[in-house]
Amino acid sequence: MTKKEKETQPDEKQAQPDAAPKQSLKDEIAAEMAADLDAQVKEDAIDVPALQKERDELEDKYLRAAAEISNMNNRFKKERAQLLKYDGQKLAAAVLPVLDNLERALQTPVDADSAQSLKKGVEMVYSHLETALKDNAVTEIDATAKFDPTLHQAVQTVPASADHPKDTVVQVLQKGYMLKDRVLRPAMVVVAN
Repeated sequence: MTKKEKETQPDEKQAQPDAAPKQSLKDEIAAEMAADLDAQVKEDAIDVPALQKERDELEDKYLRAAAEISNMNNRFKKERAQLLKYDGQKLAAAVLPVLDNLERALQTPVDADSAQSLKKGVEMVYSHLETALKDNAVTEIDATAKFDPTLHQAVQTVPASADHPKDTVVQVLQKGYMLKDRVLRPAMVVVAN
């Protein structure tokens, strides 16, 4: 056949417009599997309400598990925030006796010049330690107020008088301290009763 003859002859594909397009092997297999599945579903007795109930139960379990995980994450975040908030509690509690001893040393009277300079040095150490504690949110408990058992520890009671009404602090034997809103050490006090 010459080139001209080929051009003049109609194309076989164009000549048969009514013929169905040929399916690929993949499409044939998919159609056959779908037909088999439909036949199997029609043959088997499937309890749709039971399947729906099972699906609902599984969905409920999933939602509960997701909620529990969310709650655990929230608890973990709160606990971590608490740990960070009271991070220096152990160190602050260990330093408080040192602060007490420095305070006692400052209360002793001195006469000699050398002792006076030593006392001046102790005052500076006490001042720096007190500032460091305040900068880290360690504050002294106010013991001049009314007796509060959450802040004060009554170690002795005295009869109430006109100067000291009932349930007031008469004397502070040892200062108490707080770290933010948590009591590190209650104030040891004498209370009027």
